[in-house]
Amino acid sequence: MTAPKDFNDRMLSLGLARVSEAAAHASARLIGRGDEKAADQAAVNAMRDQLNMLDIKGVVVIGEGERDEAPMLYIGEEVGNGNGPEVDIALDPLEGTTLTAKDMPNALTVIAMAPRGTLLHAPDVYMDKLAIGPGYDKDVVSLAMAPAERVQALARARGCKDSDITVCILERPRHEEMIAEVRQTGAAIRLITDGDVAGVIHCAEAELTGIDMYMGSGGAPEGVLAAAALKCMGGQMWGRLLFRNDDEKGRAKKAGITDLDRIYARDDLVTADVIFAATGVTNGSIVAGVKREPGYLTTETILMRSKTGSVRRMIYRNPAK
Repeated sequence: MTAPKDFNDRMLSLGLARVSEAAAHASARLIGRGDEKAADQAAVNAMRDQLNMLDIKGVVVIGEGERDEAPMLYIGEEVGNGNGPEVDIALDPLEGTTLTAKDMPNALTVIAMAPRGTLLHAPDVYMDKLAIGPGYDKDVVSLAMAPAERVQALARARGCKDSDITVCILERPRHEEMIAEVRQTGAAIRLITDGDVAGVIHCAEAELTGIDMYMGSGGAPEGVLAAAALKCMGGQMWGRLLFRNDDEKGRAKKAGITDLDRIYARDDLVTADVIFAATGVTNGSIVAGVKREPGYLTTETILMRSKTGSVRRMIYRNPAK
């Protein structure tokens, strides 16, 4: 699907960067303060204010939860000033609330924008995810493979040993068997405590991050955001929704999902051109965190457009208020 003519991603991308920057600034004062909710709320408020300044007719399709659960930036909320193109918005005002509260690496503010109806309305359930970077033949690895098979297949495609592969996995009890199986191949594992959007993005720049593949289950909304980033940077991703009970299946059906067993490829999760912005809150391997200087706050933002494949890194120095 191609973007409609009024989806001027070139101009909208700069506005999107301002949205993620504002959220990072707002949450920066709460880094290391131990209050996850306050940090998240500060980011939400700032992001919402900036979104409503943009010339868009936006609808939040990936947000802070259902309308009754989230006072701001809930799924279905309309944002923008109503004067521009109709767009879908996927966002995580603070990806890594715990990371921020504890002043740990890789907390980000994240947002993506695409034409209306082109981002999967993923319910707030788990998603089994698998991602690799660019430069590989299609479907070199798959969700149907066991974890060890994925490592072996990727190593063959790279022309290297299994032990040369590094896999990023979210450190959770549910992943213990997966971790053990991957380690039996001789591959290295980089465990992360939170922030699987960043974990997936790492695959797109393996030469810089040292991460060749991401696997494991995490939030489905974060899966859509990660797919948006990979669509801009290059790489392959697959996701399959996981349901623990009938209530979660009901959420999926409410979002218009009828095939509960479907495996989504990257371009099923994001079906048209997309723009993506992420700003560092705490220091990380993708972008630097907010830096405090006398009288100033400095942020680094990564801004990407899938239409051109452009990846721009922006340093923003703003007087502290």
